[in-house]
Amino acid sequence: MTSRWQEELSVSARGTGRISDQHIVDRIRHAVLTQRLPPNTRLPEVTLGEVFGVSRSVIRKALTRLASDHVIVQQPNQVARVAAPDVAETREIFAARRLVEGEVVSLLCGAFDGAQYGALETLVHAEQLAYEQGDESRRIEQSLAIHHYLADHSPNRILGVMLTDLILRTSIVIALYKRSGMTSCYLENDHADLLALLREGKADIARRHVQTHLESLENLLDLSAPDTDIDLASIFAFNV
Repeated sequence: MTSRWQEELSVSARGTGRISDQHIVDRIRHAVLTQRLPPNTRLPEVTLGEVFGVSRSVIRKALTRLASDHVIVQQPNQVARVAAPDVAETREIFAARRLVEGEVVSLLCGAFDGAQYGALETLVHAEQLAYEQGDESRRIEQSLAIHHYLADHSPNRILGVMLTDLILRTSIVIALYKRSGMTSCYLENDHADLLALLREGKADIARRHVQTHLESLENLLDLSAPDTDIDLASIFAFNV
C-alpha cells in the first residue's frame, strides 16, 4: 500500500524525477514553524537522506541554506541541529519583532481593500475555530498564516522580508521556551482586535496593540530548554 509520504514524494518529484534541496528546505522550515520539529533536534545527513530518498550532497545543500536562514546550526564535525537560541537572543528576537511588526501594522492601517480584509478575517476566524476545537496544530498554522499575510502585504518590502524571518525565529523560541503543560499560546481576541484596528486605520493604536500582543506572548515563556530525541521519519512521513 502506498503511504501518504510516498504519495507526497511522487507529487513533489513529478516533472523533475527527484526530490530537490528546495523541497527539503521547505519541509524542514514548515516543521520548525509549526513546532513539530523542536529546537535542538539533531538532523543527521544519513537519516535525512533516507527519509527524503536523496543523496547526502542534496541534504548538505539544504542544510547549508537552512543554516544561512538561522533555522539550524551547523558546527564543524558535528551533526546539524535545529536552532536553539539562548535567553538573551530570545529577548532580542522578540524586541526586533515588536519593532518590525509594529511598523508593518502601522503602514497597513487603512491600506487593505475589501477582499484583503475578508481574507484576513477568514484566517482570524479559522484560528479561533481551531482553538475552540482543541486542534493546536491547526491553530498554529492559522496564527502563522495571519502574521505571514501581514508580512507579505507590507508596503515596505524590506520590512516584510525581515518580519518573515522573525516569524520563523519567534516560532523556534516559542517551541523551546513554552511552559511545561501549556498547550497553547493563543491570546484570545488579539488578532480579531488587530483586524478591527487595521480596518479603522488607527495606526498608532495598532502598533501598540501588536507590540503588547508580542510582549504577552513573550511573558508566557519559560527559560528552561528541553532536549528531546525526535524521530525524523515520523515527523516527515505524516505531515506536509
